[in-house]
Amino acid sequence: MSTSAEDFLTKSPQRPEPGTTGTPDPAAYAKEIGLLLKDRHCENIVALDVRGISPLTQVVIVASGTSDRQIKALAAEVGEEAAKAGFPSFGGDQDGASTWVVLDLVDIMVHLFEPATRAHYDLEMLWGDAPRIEIPSRA
Repeated sequence: MSTSAEDFLTKSPQRPEPGTTGTPDPAAYAKEIGLLLKDRHCENIVALDVRGISPLTQVVIVASGTSDRQIKALAAEVGEEAAKAGFPSFGGDQDGASTWVVLDLVDIMVHLFEPATRAHYDLEMLWGDAPRIEIPSRA
């Protein structure tokens, strides 16, 4: 009997359940992540409130980077900033060419894509029934 990735993420004794980590409001912090990604020239930033829809997380953020170097650097920066804000990092992953990096912050999943890879996986369609979280502009 094989274990799916969903089984691992939701049942692993090391990974807290979303909403139980005592973190600040993930939807509010998603706006901060979105602003950081905007400041670093990411494109097409989308934040989705998947509470009640996903058993894995509360917010999904999807953004397109302009190069593999930018994507890797942003993943590290988002992880560092999220840790400072109290969001534990359960880890992350990337494909071999760094066309997709995912950060698991338990209550927030951040997906950074190269545009063609993003179009291939089309996460916005997967979570199409989730409400969008408006990413504000800097004042």
